Amino acid sequence: MCTVVQRELELGLVVSPERSIPVPAQLSYRTDDPYAVHVAFHIGSDSPVNWTFARELLVEGVFRPCGEGDVRVWPTKVHGRSLVCIALESPDGQALLEAPAAAVAAWLERTLRVVPPGSEQGLLGLDKGLNELFAMAPGDELRRGGPRPAEESPDAGA
Repeated sequence: MCTVVQRELELGLVVSPERSIPVPAQLSYRTDDPYAVHVAFHIGSDSPVNWTFARELLVEGVFRPCGEGDVRVWPTKVHGRSLVCIALESPDGQALLEAPAAAVAAWLERTLRVVPPGSEQGLLGLDKGLNELFAMAPGDELRRGGPRPAEESPDAGA
């Protein structure tokens, strides 16, 4: 069963040092993708603009600057308000968004209660998947101690 933690909030798209445009967004966290956070920006088009990045990046960015490349996150204060800045960059352009720090931190806390840091791997089912992938089907020729294919035989080619 997948648990989803969502939060609607309004971000500010910074267009100049003095001006930002409100952008409705939805933060989503899913236990079937436990390392990631998903952000859907509703910009008035037929479908939202979606970004996915590491939950750890957002958690750290609430407290200190982090990230490099396409996503960078850092805390700041503007006119006495605590904000989290999120800089996004893609081949299509770049955007600087400001989010209310308290709302982001409260949402992150909910995700951390659902899946504590360090426990994400247990939700991926990798061990089960690998066991299924490497399990030999009945009738397979390769078995421990069984005959080897000719190309792997120590006497092959001798």
